[in-house]
Amino acid sequence: MASARKASIGFIFVTLFLDILGIGLLIPIVPQVVRGFAERALAGEGDALMLALLRPGESPTEVASRWYGWLIASYAAMQFVFSPVIGSLSDRFGRRPVLLASNACQGLDYLLMAFAPSLGWLFVGRLVAGLTGASIGTATAYIADVTPPERRAQSFALVGIAFGMGFVVGPLLGGVLGAVMVRLPFLVAAVLTLANAAWGFFVLPESLPTTLRRPFSWRRANPLGTLAGLGRSPLVLAMTATAFLFNLGQRALESTWVLSTAHRYGWTSRDAGVSLAVVGVAAAVVQGGLVRRIVPALGERRAFLAGGLVGVLAFVGYGLSPSGLVTFCIIPLGALGGVAGPALQALLSRAVPADEQGLLQGGLMSLTSLTQIIGPPVATGLFGTFISSRAPLQLPGVPFFFGAACMLAGLAFALRAFARFPETKRAA
Repeated sequence: MASARKASIGFIFVTLFLDILGIGLLIPIVPQVVRGFAERALAGEGDALMLALLRPGESPTEVASRWYGWLIASYAAMQFVFSPVIGSLSDRFGRRPVLLASNACQGLDYLLMAFAPSLGWLFVGRLVAGLTGASIGTATAYIADVTPPERRAQSFALVGIAFGMGFVVGPLLGGVLGAVMVRLPFLVAAVLTLANAAWGFFVLPESLPTTLRRPFSWRRANPLGTLAGLGRSPLVLAMTATAFLFNLGQRALESTWVLSTAHRYGWTSRDAGVSLAVVGVAAAVVQGGLVRRIVPALGERRAFLAGGLVGVLAFVGYGLSPSGLVTFCIIPLGALGGVAGPALQALLSRAVPADEQGLLQGGLMSLTSLTQIIGPPVATGLFGTFISSRAPLQLPGVPFFFGAACMLAGLAFALRAFARFPETKRAA
């Protein structure tokens, strides 16, 4: 029994790791794939859809920036809509069939994107990837099913480890493989995911007994339902606005990093992958070690404000950076700004009663998903506009300035909330 449980938890860990690894693998190379479609279209060799979408005088980089943002948004939109649906299906039919089907479909979807002949087919691939990636919640539910309550914190730590490893290894591996062949990361992700599905077929038992299953409900599967609870308290509402703006600013950086560094510094997919791996390592050091020292020392409010201000300075630095070397030097500063996130979550958790913590966290996850839908098209659209030869001002760092402005606005909301609510006591 113990060996079976160990194998099943191992499968869940690998599944979560591969979910994030797959995202990271594609970050350095998808802009290149879209740029390739644009170059073919500008040469008169593209598909009819791509030709119809071109604007007069656009460069391939402008086209890639515009549609790359919408590719990211389409993936996030599918996750936002289908995460509660997939979760409800797993409550009805069990975790095993949902997880195995998701893995198999995800592997086949990577194959589709590896051979996608047009931008339209690449969009289909990202939509399917968003749907299958929505099973992350089911994987964490499996952990809760098979772990006693007193040991769940230790088991859930595996989720954070899997995510952290995926964010470090994925971009690095994607950049290296993409330098060999631009679509090779799709093929590698397909092989790994399909192999994991086959392994799971043999080692993954069902974790949810039939007596604990419940009928599927569209009301529970409503993705907007979790947002309703965020407006119950004036303090939570104000700090939620802060969280939204901070996340929106972060999306601006994530969605334009590869585009911006390639345009400004001539970075290859390998360079972008290495830089993103360094970002992941720096973030892990801050989140895993420095946060638990800085936040108690400064207090949650001051730690949030200090981290937020450091983050603003880092974003401005990225926008003004004259070289790749300077950008690498700014990365530790940007990671240190990550102190603001845990401090903000702690502040929010103090503002609601113990029996509403789940509602709060679900609402914050939905809010983050919304920024992933809104932020990338806005940021990549700004980038494409301000690198255009038709722009009144050439300003390729504008997405980072937009991110800094969002975070400054978030700090303003927080300062106003702190002034209005001078003390934040843990709700009982």
